Amino acid sequence: MIKRSRLRPLRTLGHAFIKRIWRLGAGARLFWLTLISSGESFRRLHLTIREVYFTGVMSLIIIVVSAFFVGMVLALQGYNTLQRYGSSEAIGVLVALALVRELGPVVTALLFAGRAGTAITAEIGLMKATEQLSAMEMMAVSPISRVIAPRFWAGVIAMPVLNVLFCMVGILGGYLVAVPLIGVDAGAFWSQMQANVDWRLDILNGVIKSVVFGIACTMIALFEGYDAPPTAEGVSRATTRTVVTSSLVVLGLDFVLTSFMISL
Repeated sequence: MIKRSRLRPLRTLGHAFIKRIWRLGAGARLFWLTLISSGESFRRLHLTIREVYFTGVMSLIIIVVSAFFVGMVLALQGYNTLQRYGSSEAIGVLVALALVRELGPVVTALLFAGRAGTAITAEIGLMKATEQLSAMEMMAVSPISRVIAPRFWAGVIAMPVLNVLFCMVGILGGYLVAVPLIGVDAGAFWSQMQANVDWRLDILNGVIKSVVFGIACTMIALFEGYDAPPTAEGVSRATTRTVVTSSLVVLGLDFVLTSFMISL
């Protein structure tokens, strides 16, 4: 009994490790099957367009409002800091670079995971609980091509677009605070921003980040819903795991991508 009690924590740790490895392999397999089934789903383009509306257009309100206030806060905080060094005219550069490089892709991905990701997980989990996916298989309809693939590509398409809108609205919010409220010269605000924001190093890298985050967040939401136990408790836990896992993965990928882009 003493030996068994001593080995119990080791068994628990090993079981948890094996479970994580199994889920990682199952997620990779689902990702591969989604890519294989994408051709069939593209032939039904209306499914992808409908999901783009659901994941992208329906997320516009939270994206636009959050971006507006983030840009306003950046302008306020940045002006107070730059004023100490006599560089208050560079407030436009600070707002633009902070949004385009980091805050735009990261905050958009976190908001996307909290709004669209949870909705995708709950929807697919409910379809599994009500045996709709099993009914599709009985009718020789692939759930991967009919349900998973359109939602995956909708998330990949919607994320960069939402990121661009987030950056645009955030810059507008920073402009409204810096120029009319604080009194920064409008010409200096825009001219310094145009002179210091590079297309490849800043804008393109931000778009690449948003595409990677879109793939990660959408795939996590799809896998959690597809793997959720067919019960109310199982769907609720899967929805929670979607938000937690997506947030951690986005922050980790942001560090990896940023270090890789800086080294180029």
